[in-house]
Amino acid sequence: MRDDLHDLPVLLLSAARALVDGIDSGVRAGGFTDLRPAHGFAFARLSGTGATVTDLAEHLEITKQAASQMAEELIRKGYIERRPHPTDARARLLVLTEKGHACTRAAEEAAARTLAPLAATLTPAQTAALRTALTRLATPGRIRPIW
Repeated sequence: MRDDLHDLPVLLLSAARALVDGIDSGVRAGGFTDLRPAHGFAFARLSGTGATVTDLAEHLEITKQAASQMAEELIRKGYIERRPHPTDARARLLVLTEKGHACTRAAEEAAARTLAPLAATLTPAQTAALRTALTRLATPGRIRPIW
């Protein structure tokens, strides 16, 4: 590794952890105290049109059984519900409930608060350069916890 890159892994991981911790703190402050950060990664996949248990398992890179257990937990807590799949009569679609959407909004607000110091520190050009660099490095759709 180049000498000028040696500290980047720690800095990137530390920044990611600070973001997750900030979002988790904001979600808890919003009254959603029965969730773990891993649930947020599931919500990211379920928001919008929803997903099947298989889709969720693939997104989180866990077994279908583990995804099913997580779904059951989130259903019990009132964050998601099962609906008929619009194109596959054999499948069930997992979608966020109003409580799930409210939690997602709390997470988005917490993310904005957590990133505010970054916005205050960087110029718009620096922010754009950071976004460009991270876009080149990131794998689209790979927002999931490291189990």
